[in-house]
Amino acid sequence: MQSRVLDWPRTVKQLVVIALDVVLAFLATWLAYTLRLDAPNWPSGAQWWVYLLAPLLAIPIFVRFGLYRAIFRYTGQAALQATGLAVLLYGCLLTAILLWMQWPMVPRSLGVLQPLIFLFLVGASRAVARFWLADLGHSAAKVEGRLLIYGAGTAGVQTAAALRLSQQYALLGFVDDDSAKVGRSVNGVPVFAPAEVPHVIVRQGVTDMLLALPSASRDRRNAILDSLRPLPIHIRTLPGLSDLASGRVTVQDIRELDVEDLLGRAPVSPDAALLARDLAAQVVLVSGAGGSIGSELTRQIVLQRPRQLLLLDHNEYGLYIIHQELQAICRAAELPVELVPLLGSVRNPQRLQAVFEAYRPATVYHAAAYKHVPMVEDNPGEGILNNVFGTLNLAQAALHSGTRRFVLISTDKAVRPTNVMGASKRMAELVLQALAMQNPATCFSMVRFGNVLGSSGSVVPLFRRQLADGGPLTVTHAEVTRYFMTIPEAAQLVLQAGAMAVGGDVFVLDMGEPVKIIDLARRMVELSGLRVRDAEHPDGDIEITVTGLRPGEKLYEELLIGNNPEATAHARIMKAHEDYLAWEDLEQYLHTLQQSAQANDVAAIRAVFSSCVHGYAPAGH
Repeated sequence: MQSRVLDWPRTVKQLVVIALDVVLAFLATWLAYTLRLDAPNWPSGAQWWVYLLAPLLAIPIFVRFGLYRAIFRYTGQAALQATGLAVLLYGCLLTAILLWMQWPMVPRSLGVLQPLIFLFLVGASRAVARFWLADLGHSAAKVEGRLLIYGAGTAGVQTAAALRLSQQYALLGFVDDDSAKVGRSVNGVPVFAPAEVPHVIVRQGVTDMLLALPSASRDRRNAILDSLRPLPIHIRTLPGLSDLASGRVTVQDIRELDVEDLLGRAPVSPDAALLARDLAAQVVLVSGAGGSIGSELTRQIVLQRPRQLLLLDHNEYGLYIIHQELQAICRAAELPVELVPLLGSVRNPQRLQAVFEAYRPATVYHAAAYKHVPMVEDNPGEGILNNVFGTLNLAQAALHSGTRRFVLISTDKAVRPTNVMGASKRMAELVLQALAMQNPATCFSMVRFGNVLGSSGSVVPLFRRQLADGGPLTVTHAEVTRYFMTIPEAAQLVLQAGAMAVGGDVFVLDMGEPVKIIDLARRMVELSGLRVRDAEHPDGDIEITVTGLRPGEKLYEELLIGNNPEATAHARIMKAHEDYLAWEDLEQYLHTLQQSAQANDVAAIRAVFSSCVHGYAPAGH
């Protein structure tokens, strides 16, 4: 029956509700007369005017208050408040008309009694309809899991209400650290102490845990996650406070754990003053604006209110997506930023010259690069032409147009590289270091960091896909370790370090301890409520397999070539002091490298790298 009602056209549903309200208005009037006169009322004479007046007043007021636009099965507090205000206005008008007309046999108190009864009937009809329609398919619906919510605060309670409506999960209780809440219930749902969780999971067959702690510190979240990891439950989370600013939580807000949760460490805090420097009211260009790092750079730059933000990318779709997103950000925050999407490749010097002459950017962030190690290893010529000579083209265009700051996004793979991608990025750094010494008017710098969690091609999205497919999770070597950071951290580092540069600087981030990839894989499996299948646990759910190192891959990555980093104004940013070639010497190598790359001559490419790049040792040689 519910399905047939929900399938009615919208207009039919509205007409049915209007007809119901007309009947309720008649019924409220009859009950008001009956209660007032202490006997069942059968209207006569002037009493008929009240019966006619009730729906004639009520229906237009209800329409004006939008009560017939509401979806009954989603009716909430706002809709009930609107109903109350509409009936209050209706009661005032009815009372005024009764006092004015003074019809015989029509008590003036009817103007108070009838609206009260009418409000009760209308409210009851909405409540009955909500619970009847929300119960659609309750008996047949497939419950996806049995859930505990960690956090009995506002976000947790709102989530419980959304879950009760969607019936996607069977909510079994809250978990909270507050002893004042433990042992009590919230809207009929019991609150447990964290120590009780293992027993509750076994006793009630809990399958999922939802973290509803949007304001919790990173240390507290990590402590909670560590305590939950051994338990056979799938852990999900709600977004942070900024995403819950509307005060509403829906089932759609529930998502997998953040990459910060998987990383298990506090992110680097930004310095607001450094973020804003060289950006406000300036013309800023980001190359590779549609990529993982480039797009996050543009999101943070636009909040600093540059005069123009130039988005350069050769990928039309990626450029379109980030342009649309930034337009929405500017509209929402009322930012007076002119966004300019520019299709073009850094390998096209003519296009770059035209762009720089037309817009003359004051600051450039260069994020356009081929970054996937195996892909570049298989296509060395293309990787070099893009990463090395694309950087050179962009830097020369910046020099000719008078750009003040130029920041290159580099990588820890540029340190003693064993692959073409890392060597090409070190060559790009050498290009900027040489140009910086020759052209002090433009401040060239580079920011070197480790792997970025959540970026295209990174390990976390890969592991999530493999988990969804039932495994196995693939790791290239049991001892592979990497430095990790999040995309927002990486973008903040680039903006802050670039602002501190004086020319030719190589900045690196104090990224804490490196993470073993196999440990990250285990953490993802366990936080998904599954167990790793290995020799000790042959009945586990997900296997982790070692596939062998890929071409050019290293077991360990480094951030520094030398061992003499210098502290900066930012506690987590260091400056490296590394040898480089003068432009006159480097130029000869670049000429040979360009010819070798165009011919895809791997032996000649390696010869140039061996001469220029400190510690270059191609894998297998």
